[in-house]
Amino acid sequence: MSYAYSTPNEKAISGALALAMHVAFLVLMVLGVSWQQTRPDSAVVVDLWASLPPLVQPEPEPPKPAPEPPKPEPKPAPKPVPPPPAPPKPEPKPVPKPDIELEKERKLKEQREAEAKRAAEEKKREEEKKRAEAKRREEERLQVEAKRREEEKKIAALKAEQAKEAAARREQEEALRRLAAEQAAAQQRLIDEYKRRIRDKIRRFIVEPPNLQGNPEVEFDVVVLPGGEVLGVKMKKSSAVAAYDGAVERAILKAQPLPLPDDQALFKDFRELTLKFRPKE
Repeated sequence: MSYAYSTPNEKAISGALALAMHVAFLVLMVLGVSWQQTRPDSAVVVDLWASLPPLVQPEPEPPKPAPEPPKPEPKPAPKPVPPPPAPPKPEPKPVPKPDIELEKERKLKEQREAEAKRAAEEKKREEEKKRAEAKRREEERLQVEAKRREEEKKIAALKAEQAKEAAARREQEEALRRLAAEQAAAQQRLIDEYKRRIRDKIRRFIVEPPNLQGNPEVEFDVVVLPGGEVLGVKMKKSSAVAAYDGAVERAILKAQPLPLPDDQALFKDFRELTLKFRPKE
């Protein structure tokens, strides 16, 4: 049976293996012969006897029974002979492609590589564009955030300034109110003081009638001129004692000019006076 080698390398390897097996068999034969020739001879020992020992007659053995004929062994069934292996199909040898096909494949490969390169560059540009856009947006966000914080600081400073001004205004108004209250109080004290002086001066000119009983009260409305002269006197409430009422009216006319403060702005509080008198005050 012949074997078809698919490649020249297989044929060379098979020849080398066959040669190596023959060489190994030849070496084993040479070594075996050499070993038989070089093996040392064994020593021979001989015993010498002066006389031979007496011969001992062996007893006759009983006759042995005749052996049974051996049974014929059954013949083994013949093993089925496997069919010879089918010879391997020779691999078809690759048919070399023509130069036109190779050129087309080369151009197609270059085109694919160029397209892959362009796609990678386009992807890289897109990623760089996205990173630049993200960076720009982040910078804009930071600028807007910084501007917002600056505006908040300005607004906070303005509010603080306004609050400070409002507090100062309130303090000023409070001070003005306190001053006005103090001035009003001082003015009222001054008015009360001059009204007291007017009553005291009029009281010095009152001539009480004899046998005046109790402590009757009489009330007059008096109109005063800026110089202190009395323009008019009118009884508003009688004391029920005509003599005492007449004595008080005459005293008012005798006491003029009535004492008035130097501040002309206070004259409005003295133009029309309501004066009350009791004999025991």
